[in-house]
Amino acid sequence: MSFEKLQPFLATSYENFPKGRTIGAVVLRTTQSETIFRTEGTGEPMCSEYVQAGASNPDTIPRLVMTKRKQIAPERRKGREFLRVHELLYPDPKGNSICSLNTNAPCEMCIDCFLYGFAAGGEGAQKSRVWTEDAFSVLPSTELIGDRTINAIFETGTMRDEEGKASTALNTSEYIKPGVHFLDIVTFKDVTADELRYALGNILLTTRYGAVSSRVGRMENQILGIFGGIAELPSSLELVQGIYDKLPADKREHPLNTEALVTATQDVISTWTSKRGISMQLSTTELDELIADIDRHLSPDDQANFLKRLDESYAPMRQLKAESKKKGKGKKQEA
Repeated sequence: MSFEKLQPFLATSYENFPKGRTIGAVVLRTTQSETIFRTEGTGEPMCSEYVQAGASNPDTIPRLVMTKRKQIAPERRKGREFLRVHELLYPDPKGNSICSLNTNAPCEMCIDCFLYGFAAGGEGAQKSRVWTEDAFSVLPSTELIGDRTINAIFETGTMRDEEGKASTALNTSEYIKPGVHFLDIVTFKDVTADELRYALGNILLTTRYGAVSSRVGRMENQILGIFGGIAELPSSLELVQGIYDKLPADKREHPLNTEALVTATQDVISTWTSKRGISMQLSTTELDELIADIDRHLSPDDQANFLKRLDESYAPMRQLKAESKKKGKGKKQEA
């Protein structure tokens, strides 16, 4: 039922040219362990920006920022894990290697390339149809950051080697505390129902973000709202500012009560269908049905059939690309 309600804003098949169909998702990201978001190496401060506290509160506060790349990269990798298992990643156009991120050799043929886009190294370009933006913390960063001293232990279990010399590998680094909430808006442009299942599934199944993700960076993602329309939703910053205004002043402290935050979020987004270009919002029941549908399609029993069906939906475009390459080679030979 939920996908039927979204049907006017879904593409029936992949198309090269945009047609203004937009689905927006409101995502709550909550840290479940110490987490590190920074742009440089060890010792650098956490990513943050000074912004207005609320929509009606002119005070300026520093907010933590989870940049768009920190969100989309691990989510793409999660999806590509499944594509790799089912052998749905293709060789790059030169046939040197299997499609892989950050190698300047996208295959231009797999689900990930068609949905999330590619540019570097290939013979063409594909703009991503999954649009992200910076996610902001609700509370000021000054309440959400702690310091951790890192040291190196020798195999003896102490900080001294066999000669009794003390370890000099000491470092103090900032980290984001567990229980920090980030609010995020993700926009899907002209996607099919199966592409939406795939992209939302990547968000729901990804659990590690940021630096040193094999040790820290555990995070839980919840989808709090799904909208359909012909325009983007308000920004992530507008959302957290609206929530900040809704929360009582004595409740704006870490750890922030998640239930109170979700209630405030629902109050803010409940008015969004009155905004220009936003036509509908899934009800709580419809949203639960949609998430259950995604879980079913990505379950071990159904995953292979689902991904194969989505992969086959791009077959006409792959054929067009192959024919275009043949024509291009023919012209060169004639010249």
